[in-house]
Amino acid sequence: MEQVAEPAIRTQLLDRRRRLEDAIGARRENTGLQDLLREVDAALERVDDRSYGICEACHEPIEPEQLRINPLIRYCLPHLTADEQRALEQDLDLASHIQRELLPKQNLRQDGWEIAYHYQPLGPVSGDHCDVIPQEADGAGFFFVLGDVSGKGIAASMLTAHLRAIFRTLASGGLPLNRQVARANRIFCESTMSEHFATMVFGKAGAAGEMEIVNAGHCPPLWIHGGDVTPIEASGLPLGIFCSGEYPGKTIQLGPGDTLLLYTDGFSEAANPSDEEYGMERLSRVAMSHAARDPQALIGTCLDHLGAHLGGAPKQDDLTMMAIRRSA
Repeated sequence: MEQVAEPAIRTQLLDRRRRLEDAIGARRENTGLQDLLREVDAALERVDDRSYGICEACHEPIEPEQLRINPLIRYCLPHLTADEQRALEQDLDLASHIQRELLPKQNLRQDGWEIAYHYQPLGPVSGDHCDVIPQEADGAGFFFVLGDVSGKGIAASMLTAHLRAIFRTLASGGLPLNRQVARANRIFCESTMSEHFATMVFGKAGAAGEMEIVNAGHCPPLWIHGGDVTPIEASGLPLGIFCSGEYPGKTIQLGPGDTLLLYTDGFSEAANPSDEEYGMERLSRVAMSHAARDPQALIGTCLDHLGAHLGGAPKQDDLTMMAIRRSA
């Protein structure tokens, strides 16, 4: 079972302790803060005696995802109280609602482009992310983003929201795309725990059919054009691996009917009962065979083909796909 890194947890707990002491000093008497401080100290003691992350009821490891959400937790999911379980369910429902509200509108049309996407979390919330950001000036095109944050559940969904805010802020600043991605990487790296990273594709589409793409360690998008399919390979490391790095972009020119197909590894790595992954090559063949379809229909065809490949095997990961077609 995946374990939460103790040095990182200790650093996080010490930071919380310092902030609590500052708050208590400013407010003098606050029983709630004093109680919370005692909980933090108890968690630090568990780190020191190597019992941190062990359920006090069954003595089995607590789910790492739950520890990331609440580093003070002392019980695994089956041993939470009824009130704690209800609170967790409410948090998940709220997180799911918020994450879906942050998704772009479906079936967008702008400046000669058609855009559609499919977003399917494995659970209530997802570590996948997609976004479309129109530029303010008329005829200026739009930015698009699709990617996958390491991990699953609420912690991963919080990081996707964090990345969304970072890139939306940078997209309005007028920087070249490669510098936006480099700056997003630095902000993400400096503001998250070292175990987290994100593979992402960032793009900028113009009104004349030009498209610049930066692939930060993600599955290669497929450029479907002229009876051929060209993968756009990664040009930089995933975000969060190193705080500094270069992210060179690739510029392509899409003509009428050309499509860019983006997807997360929940699609390409989906395996059938024989443990055979779907794979990029299979997706490329399907995409080329149905290149004339509009974005929503193309995504639907790809999903149908994936379902046939799975043969009833359950999905093991979040799944997101976006199709961007040049219509004029």
